[in-house]
Amino acid sequence: MGRSPSRLALLLIPLVLVCIGLLPKAQAVSPPPTGGYPNFTTAAGDKALQALTSGVGNTAIGNFSLFSVTTGNFNTAVGAGALDLNTADNNTATGAAALLFNTTGTENTANGTAALEFNSSGIRNTANGAFALFSNTEGDNNTAIGDSVLLSNTTGIQNTASGDSALFFNTTGAGNTANGFQALLSNTTGSQNTANGFDALANNTTGNNNTAVGIAALLENTTGASNIALGFQAGSNLTTGNNNIDIGNGGIPAEANTIRIGQQGTQTTTYIAGISGATASGGVAVFVNADGQLGTLTSSARFKEAIKSMDNASEALFSLKPVTFRYKKGIDPKSTAQFGLVAEDVEKVNADLVVRDAEGKVYSVRYDAVNAMLLNEFLKEHRTVQELRTTVAKQEATIAQQQRGMDAVTARLDEQAAQIQKVSAQLEASEPAPHVVNNP
Repeated sequence: MGRSPSRLALLLIPLVLVCIGLLPKAQAVSPPPTGGYPNFTTAAGDKALQALTSGVGNTAIGNFSLFSVTTGNFNTAVGAGALDLNTADNNTATGAAALLFNTTGTENTANGTAALEFNSSGIRNTANGAFALFSNTEGDNNTAIGDSVLLSNTTGIQNTASGDSALFFNTTGAGNTANGFQALLSNTTGSQNTANGFDALANNTTGNNNTAVGIAALLENTTGASNIALGFQAGSNLTTGNNNIDIGNGGIPAEANTIRIGQQGTQTTTYIAGISGATASGGVAVFVNADGQLGTLTSSARFKEAIKSMDNASEALFSLKPVTFRYKKGIDPKSTAQFGLVAEDVEKVNADLVVRDAEGKVYSVRYDAVNAMLLNEFLKEHRTVQELRTTVAKQEATIAQQQRGMDAVTARLDEQAAQIQKVSAQLEASEPAPHVVNNP
């Protein structure tokens, strides 16, 4: 990690000054420096404001400062070679070789040795610190505060960096904000990143739209994009993954699309406002596993395999022992009455019905599975009842049919009895009347 310009760059400063000294004499202010001049002009130093003709409000203090300006206005150069090649307006350079190569760039401010040294046409840049925005040529609206801040930037725009070596290697990346020693140090072309803290996003090169707040936040990220990290070393393990949010958590290398809040084993209690009492109709229950991961159960067949009927597996419910209980005071100070099962007892019946903690100890009961088993038993009982109803209905139909047969037989018997009675009556009517014989 370089923290100062190359030796070649450092040698350029005296070389340029020597070359300028060999140039032919141009139209100079008169009398020669030092002194105060018309049009609010001040020059002090050999060849300072050497070429000025009609420019207004220029101040040049130092050898070759504002050497090339002719009609430019309201420039201030303090230091040898400051704004040496400038011909434009409204630039301020304080420090040897500050804005040295600026030609047409306007409204730039450079304070420090070689600050904005290679700027040529970039506008509205602010560099405070030795070698700040050193390599910038055409980049606009950059702000660099600190030694070697944005040192490699050439055409990147709208970057803001404060802190020694912040955004040091950035060349064309735009819209970055880096606050802190070596923040976004390695960034080259990544854009719209925000890093606040020592070494925040220090190894990012081309990743975009990242936000890192905290010492070493997103430290190892190189090309990952749209990550958010808050806290000391938050997301520091992420490398290339995208769309992660790590708050107080280091994250996992190459992880993507994941939210991690807190560190497992460090935080033991969570309070989130706006959940209790808020109805979310049509949703699904949220579960948490032993690693602290939140999620919901999926019921679609596309997520399942080895699907088969539960059959008699649910009969394990008949061995369970429902209990009433109260949690210990440390868990529930109100000691509210509870109804449920004891996980250790359930494990003895069916180990698949319990949940274990991170240490492998029995922790809770899978009540969702118990409910599914209850449904299976209910459906089995329902089918049995339906079968009994069908059998009874068939029996009732048979009895009804038999009753109808008996009723028919009875009707026939009644008819036969009536006929017999009729015949008997006819026979009685046809018999001759009895005769009485006198027997004196």
